[in-house]
Amino acid sequence: MTGDKETEKSYSTKEVVAKLRRLADALEEEKTFEIQIAGERIYIPPYATVEFEYERQDDVEEVEIELKWKRR
Repeated sequence: MTGDKETEKSYSTKEVVAKLRRLADALEEEKTFEIQIAGERIYIPPYATVEFEYERQDDVEEVEIELKWKRR
């Protein structure tokens, strides 16, 4: 599909805490959240949905926080 893209980046605990605080503030204030991931600037609108996903395979567990929205 044209326009598909996936970017991942790991951050230090301190960086994650700061980003989650900014995200929580943006959600609470119903404002756009702006984040840069691996050099790409992303704007998450206040109407985005938030999902928590849990996965377990053998001895590995994973929790993902996923934000989804449609471009307008």
